[in-house]
Amino acid sequence: MTIKDKPWALITGANGGIGKALVAEFVENDYRVIATDISHRMDIANDQVVFLQIDLQKFVLDEMYAADFLTQVTEITNGDGISALINNAAIQILGDCQSLSRAQWQNSFDVNLSAPFFMVQTFLNDLSKNAGAVVNVSSIHATQTKKSFVAYATTKAGLSSLTRNLAIDLGNRIRINAIEPAAVGTDMLKAGFDGKEESFKTLELFHPMARIASPQEVAELALFLCSDKASFVHGACISASGGIQGCLSDPS
Repeated sequence: MTIKDKPWALITGANGGIGKALVAEFVENDYRVIATDISHRMDIANDQVVFLQIDLQKFVLDEMYAADFLTQVTEITNGDGISALINNAAIQILGDCQSLSRAQWQNSFDVNLSAPFFMVQTFLNDLSKNAGAVVNVSSIHATQTKKSFVAYATTKAGLSSLTRNLAIDLGNRIRINAIEPAAVGTDMLKAGFDGKEESFKTLELFHPMARIASPQEVAELALFLCSDKASFVHGACISASGGIQGCLSDPS
């Protein structure tokens, strides 16, 4: 397969730990990738990857900005459009019900829930034409959460619900699924445990697998869900929790 024949995948949040793994996984498996993020350009030494900077809150609120983004993608793909959309970008604003501001709440919904919806809407024609697939990177917080995660958890619950509802709404035009990971060993997560090795070990042991997920494992699952091997998987929210989703934590 020549580069010209390879399908395009659009991946949001490409500069994060899971995002970088997604880009690498799709490139290694014969995709060309449009990698997007709000932060500065990622270091790319691969002619199969094109970086586009995007402010997802602006993408949600400004129709002209969204239309311009679609134009850029159309030009990059030479009119072929994308065949896979991975809605990976998210923000995690922590705070309880009393402390969260209206701006923090709205920003969480714009980036974590509204942006994936409008990404699907914007690229629906491309995806339909190319028998494409969408993967939403949700979270275990969609169903199980803890204090101070009310904004993040609510948006992730919405994203998993959106996945199921779009499968009904869109029928067989495209396939759409979600991944609900528990803790993932990104550089950001590990940095939070710097000098706290015992706490990190405790986190690992809370998972029945006695470890947390790697970004690569999430990326491999996303690739599978976009492949023909998952051709009848549609509207699914797949737990990637290492078994912790079924755990009961109590004082006993």
